[in-house]
Amino acid sequence: MIASTIENRDDLLSYLNAAMSLEHATIPPYLTAYYSIHSGTNSDAAHIIRVTAVEEMLHLTLVANVLNAIGGRPDLTRPGFVPSYPAYLPDGEDDFTVDLRPFTPEAVETFCKIERPGKAPTADSRLVRTPDTRTHFLVSSPTAQEMRFYSIGEFYEEIIEGLEKVAANDPGLFHGDPARQVGPEYFYSGGGEVIVVSDLESAQRALRFIAGQGEGLDSGLYDAEGELAHYYRFRQLQLGRYYQVGDHPGAPTGPPLSITWDDVYQVKASIRLADYPAGSELAHVAEDFNADYGAFLALLTKAFDGEPSVLQEGVCEMFRLRDGFNRLVCNPLPGSGGLHAGPTFEIPAGTGPEPQAAPAAAGTTRTVTT
Repeated sequence: MIASTIENRDDLLSYLNAAMSLEHATIPPYLTAYYSIHSGTNSDAAHIIRVTAVEEMLHLTLVANVLNAIGGRPDLTRPGFVPSYPAYLPDGEDDFTVDLRPFTPEAVETFCKIERPGKAPTADSRLVRTPDTRTHFLVSSPTAQEMRFYSIGEFYEEIIEGLEKVAANDPGLFHGDPARQVGPEYFYSGGGEVIVVSDLESAQRALRFIAGQGEGLDSGLYDAEGELAHYYRFRQLQLGRYYQVGDHPGAPTGPPLSITWDDVYQVKASIRLADYPAGSELAHVAEDFNADYGAFLALLTKAFDGEPSVLQEGVCEMFRLRDGFNRLVCNPLPGSGGLHAGPTFEIPAGTGPEPQAAPAAAGTTRTVTT
């Protein structure tokens, strides 16, 4: 086992940038499943997915606050920030792909794997060697070549331990401008509050909240705020029943939760622009959506780069993408055997913010804008 993969502030910056990419990487799959559901149907499932997507935005914000607190510069427009789907996540000793899929049993199974409780059985198994062919592994170590983590929870534990180690040797670690913090007045999701990060304790609290809300790793069914952890929300879709207080993890006893799997547009899984007929109107719609999504990421970057008040607009903007989704998912994709079109999330260059006068901190990159 590698004793420590975080030795200094630059290592922390690399890890926190990777954490931002990870938190964002779940949003396109959740939105694809959400918008594939026929309007007016599967309301329970749609609500669960929608709320979870908003809370992933909260997680993204919390990581940005930690990054800003140690003097980093969040940039959601940097090359490679949005993964090429399918991307890989760990499932203990094995791994699985995160795809852009419609709302199907297979998609829900993937969501459960993303959010599953995943504490490594021993300290020595936190890190696992990554197969050389995995070029889009979302929780690989940015400082230990070819190593990835047993789970998302273990990835965050590594960051928390790294923060403790570096802070012990660097009293000035948390020197970021407080004005760059996103406070609770700028974001409300109903499933947790933004934590302003100014020191080690608040940074630890923010990162532990992310792991707890997703996996319920330390608190069972519910996170620290008393909300059902994401993993168990998705398990409700598999088990067909809501959890209620006092339930065992595998046996919810609440009201039934009905799903009609036929009321879904069967979007082609992990669709790419190359799947669209060249020059077709549908291809132009897909390209326009990608440009709009790039503008959405640029807006979030602006919020995390010193203008936190625009974050509220960014959360709303995520759901203003509905029109672009609908223009795609409602239409069959020519040559795909009846499958439907969908967004590809291939973000074009030139969608980032205007260049800043100050250089980006180590561990980050900036895109050139037009």
